[in-house]
Amino acid sequence: MTSTPDLATLSTDELRQLASRLLEEMRGKQALIDKLTHEMAILKRLKFAASSEAFTGEQQRMLFETLDTDIEALTAEIELLAPTEPANGDHKKQQPKRAPLPASLPRKDIRHEPDSTTCGCGCQLQRIGEDVAEKLDYAPGVFTVERHVRGKWVCRQCETLVQAPVPPQIIDKGIPTAGLLANVLVAKYVDHLPLYRQSGIYGRAGLAIADSTLAQWVGVCGVQLQPLVDALSQELLAQPVLHADETPVAMLKPGNGKTHRAYLWSYCSTSMSAMNAVVFDFAESRAGRHAGKFLGNWQGTLICDDFAGYKALFRHGIVEAGCMAHARRKFHELYANHQSQIAEEALKLFGVLYDVERQVQDLDARERQEVRQRLGKPAADTLQAWLLAQRQRVPDGSATAKAINYSLERWGPLTHYLRDGTVPIDNNWVENQIRPIAIGKKNWLFAGSLRAGQRAAAVMSLLHSARLNDHDVHAYMKDVLERLPTLPANRVRELLPHRWTPA
Repeated sequence: MTSTPDLATLSTDELRQLASRLLEEMRGKQALIDKLTHEMAILKRLKFAASSEAFTGEQQRMLFETLDTDIEALTAEIELLAPTEPANGDHKKQQPKRAPLPASLPRKDIRHEPDSTTCGCGCQLQRIGEDVAEKLDYAPGVFTVERHVRGKWVCRQCETLVQAPVPPQIIDKGIPTAGLLANVLVAKYVDHLPLYRQSGIYGRAGLAIADSTLAQWVGVCGVQLQPLVDALSQELLAQPVLHADETPVAMLKPGNGKTHRAYLWSYCSTSMSAMNAVVFDFAESRAGRHAGKFLGNWQGTLICDDFAGYKALFRHGIVEAGCMAHARRKFHELYANHQSQIAEEALKLFGVLYDVERQVQDLDARERQEVRQRLGKPAADTLQAWLLAQRQRVPDGSATAKAINYSLERWGPLTHYLRDGTVPIDNNWVENQIRPIAIGKKNWLFAGSLRAGQRAAAVMSLLHSARLNDHDVHAYMKDVLERLPTLPANRVRELLPHRWTPA
């Protein structure tokens, strides 16, 4: 952050330049605020219109929760851009009167007192009262209330009032603790529980929390966690070798009551890397431009399948490494469905390549490459020669010919791993990261904009990266939500899953 210039020392030309720059920044910020405000108006109109559309009861509840979450996220973004209220108060956010938390819930006092009870004038401060803010906490099946008690101390001599400051929170003036927010995020993005189902679970624990309230919490958390996700993406793109894959996800379009096929793109470090991380990127289609936008100027080796969307990347300096598991899978399908003898023989030859990989998995890159050249390359040459011979014997257009053609046409990328000890033999590592997501696909119904999908991808990037690093995902997210509000921007990377240690 640059320091504020001393206006008294600036020349007339410098003052004009400063004023021009500030006006330009203000116009840009106002344009963004107008864009977000317009988007919010669209979402609110969709919410009013949704009740008349042909959604099932479950779809409508999920649509409402994503709309509420999107609206709250937009509100938080606008407040970050324009933290001060307009003088006329026209856009002041309506704060509903909050009902007190049930007296039946157990309470735990957390006291906040000044570091010193001696006034600056030298007199002893006297305690004259206190302010109490109640926060709702949750452990599985049990609600408790944290009573944050801030004593008021006054100096009788000079009438100075001293009180400990309000601890910063992810949700300013909100009732949920970091533990409750972490529980909501983990349940939604790891356990695939829609918010309306979580509301029912909380009701059985003694306090029903409205779907819309949970949605608002998720929206604010998504905005507050975004800088951490951006830092994770930057560190991932510093890796020389990455996996990439994509999976279709249904995105609900409120305009016609139908679903649209969107895609969740996944990028992750390899199992051979010292860094364990996965970043999800939600996009409206499978077009290759989405991969290009995420990777930007990254130059390295990308392990992926034969999807055409990646081809443009390889024309701009990225090295292609194929997935041997995809090639093998085509022969496995032939054998499983037709008991093909050619497929059976092919599987045995692929098996030799994987036997070599099991031998080198614990070696460093140099040793791995040496063993691959000594044992893996002769096995690969044998497989290629066998495929060429078999291709002459099978008719064009047959399933066997297609399986053989896939391997032969991609032989260079498929065997790239033999020449680079840092590259895995296949793309199974990233596919395993997507597999848990597939479990929750029935719950992946998003509002018409990409905002809900992108927010889900961001939060899942943190939670699944924490899982890759063998962290308790709830403990990780709770600690992040507790520490993030007070952590300077230059220390945010301390909270990345592969760097995190509990406070």
